[in-house]
Amino acid sequence: MQAITDLPFWRLITAYGGADLYVTEYFRVHSVSRLNKGILRSITENPTGRPVIGQLIGNDIPALVRSAQELQRHPVAAVDLNLGCPAPVVYRKCAGGGLLRTPDRIDAILGALRAAITIPFTVKTRVGFDSPREFEQLLPVFARHDLDMLAVHGRTVKEVLRPGVHYGLIAQAAATLPYPVLANGDIDSAAQALKVWRQTGAKGLMIGRGAVRNPWIFNQIRQALREVPVFHPTGRDLINYLERLYEALWQPGFNERSHLQMLKKHLNFVGQGLPDPEPFLHDMRRVSTRVDFQAAARRHLDHDRPAFTG
Repeated sequence: MQAITDLPFWRLITAYGGADLYVTEYFRVHSVSRLNKGILRSITENPTGRPVIGQLIGNDIPALVRSAQELQRHPVAAVDLNLGCPAPVVYRKCAGGGLLRTPDRIDAILGALRAAITIPFTVKTRVGFDSPREFEQLLPVFARHDLDMLAVHGRTVKEVLRPGVHYGLIAQAAATLPYPVLANGDIDSAAQALKVWRQTGAKGLMIGRGAVRNPWIFNQIRQALREVPVFHPTGRDLINYLERLYEALWQPGFNERSHLQMLKKHLNFVGQGLPDPEPFLHDMRRVSTRVDFQAAARRHLDHDRPAFTG
């Protein structure tokens, strides 16, 4: 997740157990691009102790090939192509999810990248641009190429993050394709993780927003798989996480107000998991100092009840 699940966030979430595998923010690729030095630090300074996949986004085939070759000179477990970003600023340039409108172009890009990448090559996609029916045209394109893994977000680009995920289409991909498929979309608890995993037949799960909201989620899933009691954080546990998040994301040169504006992207995800999100989000969107931030957190979370629904 661009500008959210970055190196500082990786450092923080590792303390909560962390994921088995990490994907960098995407490297924007165009005719004169070079690998972003800030994102490269996620690879060269990887604090997680786990493998890292480097993610590319773009549509210029020679530039993508050049960037993939350059990326392979760094300690990455795989090179990934982003076909899922739903941001208008991206898809209007026919990159990310915008490429789903042009299956022939995807076919050409996958062929060129597979020929250029000597390590595992993975792809992240959505199930279509306008309609989930488009997935029927996309699946044969993916099947033609020797990918090492496909992560499927079960929404179209136009659906963005609206309620409802097409898990049946992820199951179709998992049953059809000759390589592992990961399921992605609305996985925000251990119970939901196991439900999606079993429903789709996917080999694994990709979690973004759920990990920002609930950094315990990876260990919770491991506990559920071992059939041992699952840890459920309380409001006070969440206060502690928010304080650590504030510290982890601090950047030199930021003032309090600028820092909190950046932090509010993360707080939106946290708030959406609370039993009564609106009062929390209302107050957090209006804080302008650290004292205000801490007071708002205590006002809504200073209790020993489970912090999250589900």
